[in-house]
Formats: sequence, structure tokens, C-alpha cells
Amino acid sequence: MVVKKEYLTWRQIEELVDKLVAKLPDMHAYDAILAITRGGMVPACLISERLDLHNILVAAVMFYTDIGETLDKPLFLQFPADPLLQGKKILVVDDVWDSGQTIMAVKERVEEAEGHPDLAVLHYKPSHTLFPDAPHYAACETDAWIVYPWEPPEEGQ
Repeated sequence: MVVKKEYLTWRQIEELVDKLVAKLPDMHAYDAILAITRGGMVPACLISERLDLHNILVAAVMFYTDIGETLDKPLFLQFPADPLLQGKKILVVDDVWDSGQTIMAVKERVEEAEGHPDLAVLHYKPSHTLFPDAPHYAACETDAWIVYPWEPPEEGQ
């Protein structure tokens, strides 16, 4: 199977983040950002700068092992304590919503802690998702395998 890859520049990331932030309700709508590692860390940082939001939490989740290869279910390596989420409006940020399994698992954990999550991604792949839900906010829809500028170069590049 040939997978179409789209290589992004830092400039394109900045533009996608600006597009995403423009869709958010307002600067003060969230109590915290919850970045999904590793892909969501850079977008979360850029969003936090634009929203002047200093409270950034981290969910270390392992799911993808390679292109098209995943674990049976997401593995939580790190997650904020419930009191940090309880009653809070949380913007969950990841780079891409492919199957949706990772971000939906994070959403479920936030809701279990009685937090109120909104889901935001740079790229949403509606043809790949396993869920009827979609992210609340997405900068772009695509079917390509996105290669972000913070990812290590492939052999021979």
C-alpha cells in the first residue's frame, strides 16, 4: 500500500495554528491545555502563546507504533491528576486525528475526572476515523500521512 505523505514546513504549522485559534471560542474560554504527547506538544505550545494560557498539562499516550500500525488500545504513560481537571474547561490538543482512538481515549479520561474537554487538532482525517464524533476544532481535513517539521527525517533525507 502506497501512502501519500505531505511534508509540512514550520511556516505552514504557524498558519495552521492561526487558523485553529481563530476557530476557538475566545482567549479566556479554557482553564488549561492538555497536550497529547508527542505530536500535540508543539501545537499546544503555539496555541498557549496565542491564547496567553500558561496552564499546560500533558497526557503521554502511546498508540501508533508506525504508519498504519497501532497497539490494541492507547497506553497512558502519564496523565494529569483528577483535581487538575475536575470542573475545568480543558482544550485537548493533538497534531492529527487519524482513527481518533488516542484523542477519544484522552477525552474519556478527562470526562471521568469530571473535566469538560474540547478537542482540537491541526489535521482531521474524516475518512480514517472510527468514531461518529469529530474534533470540535480542526485546522484542516486531509487523507495524507502528515510529516511534521519536528519529526526526525527519514533515512536518506
